Amino acid sequence: MCGENGASRKTGIIQELPRESGRPGPRGSARKTRLRRELWIMETPSLYLPVVILLMQCSPSAPVTVLTLRSKVEVQEFSDAVLSCTFRTEKDQNPRIEWKKKGTDVSFVYYDGHFRGPFEGRAAIEGATVTLRKVTQKDAGEYRCEISAPLDLVTLGETNVTLKVLVPPQTPSCEIPSSAVTGSVVQLRCRDRQSIPPATYSWFKDSIPLNPRQPNATFIVNAYTGVLEFKAVAKEDTGRYRCLASNGVGKPKMCEGNSMTIEDVNVAVVVTVVVVCLLVVICGCGGFLLHRNGFFSRHRGRSFWISECHGAAHISSQNLHRTEDMSNVNYIPPPQEHQDFKHTQSFML
Repeated sequence: MCGENGASRKTGIIQELPRESGRPGPRGSARKTRLRRELWIMETPSLYLPVVILLMQCSPSAPVTVLTLRSKVEVQEFSDAVLSCTFRTEKDQNPRIEWKKKGTDVSFVYYDGHFRGPFEGRAAIEGATVTLRKVTQKDAGEYRCEISAPLDLVTLGETNVTLKVLVPPQTPSCEIPSSAVTGSVVQLRCRDRQSIPPATYSWFKDSIPLNPRQPNATFIVNAYTGVLEFKAVAKEDTGRYRCLASNGVGKPKMCEGNSMTIEDVNVAVVVTVVVVCLLVVICGCGGFLLHRNGFFSRHRGRSFWISECHGAAHISSQNLHRTEDMSNVNYIPPPQEHQDFKHTQSFML
């Protein structure tokens, strides 16, 4: 329809153009071309206007907009945490607001107008922004704010907020030896397992901070593990050592510390220990050789003499042992002839 009106309009205008008698010259042709160009520009809006209106009617509506002012929230333990959530809907003025906490399982924080689980009684909501009171490490994690607007074309919008609960340093545990020998390797340890973020450590000797970067330093300090290591301690390293833990949250904490004494090597003690060790080795080897040669066996073939009336007999203990073992043999002693007593020696009173 729009095309017909445009064609009639174009025809009418062209018909109103003055006709020139005879053959048109170059000036007349240029004028007609310019007029046709002006007519095309005038017709263009009328042709494209319905298309623009149709695209505007078919374009999707703006979705539910959900935003947060802070996507990462860091607060100190036992303080309040504010999880912000703002929204804008197209038509629905009373959308449904839900808060959930992500983890191994998704759990409800705020649902159906009430706080749930451990948040009941210690949280408040204003608009869609939630305030958690006296947070602990159990409250740390990722939270999600969901806005549902059933009256809008796009009914759901959401945003995420990560909560990190910071823990100040606790009094670290220190492992400091009370004594050491000169020239030996010595390690002093310091650890705080509860601070978040993890603490860094520094060491003090007699209340003076130790600087491992100083010239001719005989020790190294690992600020992240809390280990103070001496490659070879000297008597000058004798003193009282303490460790300080800090993580930028709260006040740093220092362990009670302990005194370490460096002593010289006692040559006499070392020699005594070496001699005792050598004697133990020698005795052990000698006993092994004697046992191997049968010195400690139960029967070594010992012999003894048994006196008799008419002389002496040499009897071996091995023969006796062999005779004792022959328990299954019925031994019958040979008959003995009756002999008169003979006086072999004479003596006078």
